[in-house]
Amino acid sequence: MSTSLPKVELPFVELAPGVGMGAPAPHGWRTLEHCPLLILVGVTGVGKSTVLAHLAAAGLDYTLLPDRRDLTDRLIIAAMQAADGDPIAPVADRSLRFAYTRRYRQHYPGGMADAVAQVLVAPDRAARPLIFDGLRGANEVSAAADRLPLARFAMLDAPDWVRVQRLLNRQDDFDQVNTTPAANAAAPLPAAQGFAALGIPEAATLFSPAEETILLGWLRRGDVSAADLRAKLQIVVEERRSYDPAATLAALRQHAPARTLHLDTVALSAQAVATRMLAWLNA
Repeated sequence: MSTSLPKVELPFVELAPGVGMGAPAPHGWRTLEHCPLLILVGVTGVGKSTVLAHLAAAGLDYTLLPDRRDLTDRLIIAAMQAADGDPIAPVADRSLRFAYTRRYRQHYPGGMADAVAQVLVAPDRAARPLIFDGLRGANEVSAAADRLPLARFAMLDAPDWVRVQRLLNRQDDFDQVNTTPAANAAAPLPAAQGFAALGIPEAATLFSPAEETILLGWLRRGDVSAADLRAKLQIVVEERRSYDPAATLAALRQHAPARTLHLDTVALSAQAVATRMLAWLNA
């Protein structure tokens, strides 16, 4: 942690019934380092929300902790604003949010894991299964493995191509996504009509020419709007600037091998992912 950032202690606030952060903590409340916890790991579009719905449908009576966005707003961004002497206020712009989180990681290398470790739960909540959605980077899972000894990690994985489709469609199941772009690809588009024309030239490094051709073909046909495609590509590009799924999995296997389950959400249906996760939790 950098010594240049003044220590900020935010006042206690209840984020959800029986779940809070800040000081002083109510009597009997404890941090997550003392609680069994399931942490979902994965970037946007890998299927975490879908799996949570299937777990609930299967009868798992869990407490879903405040999500990544909520902790970013209420703890990470608030801490950076307070340290700067600025008013604590919501930040909607995604690029600015990434800038805050990147800066937070410079001072607190565990990033979101540092925030999760500060979450407090009431005794009645600690008695139920706790789930956090979710961690992403290698630095986060490495820190969480160390700071949260009772946590288990379920990493959900999917290629960037699949993630963009899911973000565009926002369907409720994994198998509604076309995962074989090469079979349907037309001739590659001229470079001038590629992702650079959308103002995101760096997206070309994440997708094959066939994948780029299909995505831009949807745009030409009017299946998606330029604004929607640009926004979804930007999400993937911004996340990949900060998070490498392969490095995250390697970190989990290094720091918490006995506490990690890796699930491919393209090879497995949403139901199969939830079933395997439940069997692993009950083993």
